[in-house]
Amino acid sequence: MAERKKKSFEENLTRLEEIVSLLEKGDAKLADSLALFEEGTKLVGQCGAMLDEAELKVVKLQKGPDGAPVETPFAEEE
Repeated sequence: MAERKKKSFEENLTRLEEIVSLLEKGDAKLADSLALFEEGTKLVGQCGAMLDEAELKVVKLQKGPDGAPVETPFAEEE
């Protein structure tokens, strides 16, 4: 079984824009439109997860006593 390369946020966003454009044209058959919509919803979920992950990385950076950024361990909120 071939291993699939994980696509970047930008690649997913580009594909999502293509899907929106195709759906807005309204030329696709119903079955094709449903398949595009399903692919689009998966991409939205993947992009959301990527943004959440990036946000966690940014939150870990805090200013130290001298004003320089300091990476601190991320503690999950309860």
